[in-house]
Amino acid sequence: MTRLSVIPEQDQPTSNSPALVIDGVDMVFSRAGHAVHALNGIDLNVKEGEFISVVGPSGCGKSTLMKLVAGLRAPTNGRISILGEPVSGPRADVGIVFQNPVLLPWRTVFENVMLPTDILKLDRTKTEATARDLLALVGLGGFEDAYPNELSGGMQQRAAIARALAYDAPILMMDEPFGALDAMTREQMNVEVQRIWQASGKTIIFITHSIPEAVFLADRVVVMSARPGRILKTFDIDMPRPRTLDDMVSNNFGDYVKEIRALLGSGTEGGQNDAQSNW
Repeated sequence: MTRLSVIPEQDQPTSNSPALVIDGVDMVFSRAGHAVHALNGIDLNVKEGEFISVVGPSGCGKSTLMKLVAGLRAPTNGRISILGEPVSGPRADVGIVFQNPVLLPWRTVFENVMLPTDILKLDRTKTEATARDLLALVGLGGFEDAYPNELSGGMQQRAAIARALAYDAPILMMDEPFGALDAMTREQMNVEVQRIWQASGKTIIFITHSIPEAVFLADRVVVMSARPGRILKTFDIDMPRPRTLDDMVSNNFGDYVKEIRALLGSGTEGGQNDAQSNW
């Protein structure tokens, strides 16, 4: 399979350079004349090539944090920088994968992956080969001319991941990308994301409600409280890579899941959990 790897072998250590710095970030919204405190004092440093999972209850500000990093919103207080540069607006160096693939139904898989090239008015002749390599990387080689309605849900998400990687953003934000998939497909996609991350060398921030998914994928799991969202604790996941689904029944894996679940159970007391919130 074609590789775009800057990580030629598994377990290559990440750089010590910070890809992302979140320093003292607060976010307050105004809704119907009332202040809603979504995030409170978020501090986080993410190294280049690191895989970070963010887990917490609904409404704790996980998606808001993603929008702040991508420059789609500005924090009320604090600062965010990417590769040493302050985030002051939408960033071309941050790719985003949402819960739904959001593929354009009238474009083929290949043309969907090429969409960032068209929007950013890049040279198509220089990016077409990269787009085909990315489709091979995510396991969609041979499906370039298929349309989204001809793909399974998992295949559509793979196409969305390839599209997010297409303009070579060093940071990839993934916001509950597998929440709509069945359990078996979701497990398979977790294995695929691990493989794609190791092959591409990207820095990934992966937002999820699933504690096992967070532990399986991450170098570190960031656990957030209920709103106002704050970081309760960060767990270093000391498990070798590549991880397999069999690792999910190991004692070590179970201990991480149990400790994170217990922390969330205690850390949500007194918070404002709103399952319908888009914060």
